[in-house]
Amino acid sequence: MHTQNTKQGLKARLDHMFTDREFFMRSHGQVRFLTISAKLQKRVFYSIAAALAIWLLITLAMMINQLTVTGERLALAQKEAEVNSTESRLANYKESIEDVAADLKQRQDVLDQMTEQFVGEQSAAVKAAEQKKTDEQLSENTRKISAAFPEAAQLARLEARQIIYARHLTQAAMKRTEQAAEAIRKFGLNPDKLSKNSKDAMGGPLIPYFKKQNQQLHPTLERLNLALQQMDALERTLIAIPSGRPSSTGMLSSSYGYRRDPFTGVGAMHSGMDFRGPLGQPILAAAGGKVTHAGWRSGYGKTVEITHGNGLMTRYAHLSRIEVTTGQKIEQGIQLGAMGSTGRSTGTHLHFEVRLNGKAINPRPFLEANTDVLKIKAIARQRANSPNRAESGTSRGS
Repeated sequence: MHTQNTKQGLKARLDHMFTDREFFMRSHGQVRFLTISAKLQKRVFYSIAAALAIWLLITLAMMINQLTVTGERLALAQKEAEVNSTESRLANYKESIEDVAADLKQRQDVLDQMTEQFVGEQSAAVKAAEQKKTDEQLSENTRKISAAFPEAAQLARLEARQIIYARHLTQAAMKRTEQAAEAIRKFGLNPDKLSKNSKDAMGGPLIPYFKKQNQQLHPTLERLNLALQQMDALERTLIAIPSGRPSSTGMLSSSYGYRRDPFTGVGAMHSGMDFRGPLGQPILAAAGGKVTHAGWRSGYGKTVEITHGNGLMTRYAHLSRIEVTTGQKIEQGIQLGAMGSTGRSTGTHLHFEVRLNGKAINPRPFLEANTDVLKIKAIARQRANSPNRAESGTSRGS
């Protein structure tokens, strides 16, 4: 009812707006009447309204079409951005693969350097055995990586090989470290205290190994590095221990410890061992090191003292002549001078002392080392003197 009333009201308004209209036109003294009916007015109005409606619809359609095109363009641009992002990620992935390859190559360089420096080159048989173990022990993670990323298969395989190789090398280094420690104990010395003395004297400028700051070794390689450092410290300590005989003569005239003084006849402490021999008998270095004294010393006469590192020092006294100079670096077996009877001496002989941190200790264990100990020491010396090393063992005291 209300809707019907509304329609009738609207129709009444339109009828009121569009009524018959007459226009008077005068021309040449004549008056004419032009009548525009309400019906014609309505037709014109409806035509104009329809035209406007059509124009509005067309405009709206064009706007909707424009918005649609714009949306499609935005979607296309987004897809293009996603493609570019994917390509970028792909490029980053390739770059990361290259970075991994560079890191693994650098790691292999570290392994090679460690091996050459501390152990020496591996034989072909050992390398073949390592390759076989690598094939057998290739981790499941490595297989998964190889399956998911064929491009990274070789890198994953190389990494697994390096880790396994490093573990085996760590075990070998630990075994040699224990052998060196046991050999040092047989000399009557404490390997921990001696190796600590060598670690106390270290220094030099900081030159980072890796280009990236805060970059560290892989934990397995870090353990290997520590094991090799410990092995190196103990083997160098073993090399520094005097074990060579200072003279070819075997005639012992006085031992280390308590004795009656040959001049006063009262009890006295003898801080070394005396070897009797002919005048001019060659006196040899019991171990490599640095000559820290070559000259006269009160009570000892003409004397040579050699510092071997780790607090160890040997003294050769009562010489008839000296053939080395202070500051000279020498190897084991080098002639230091000739036997004599200078200083407080009753006859031609060599007074031989071994001192640890300035205190005299019994030289006998050093001169009576068994074959096994000397073999371990020879192996350590061979490694230290290897041409693969940056510095020879003799330059540090062997």
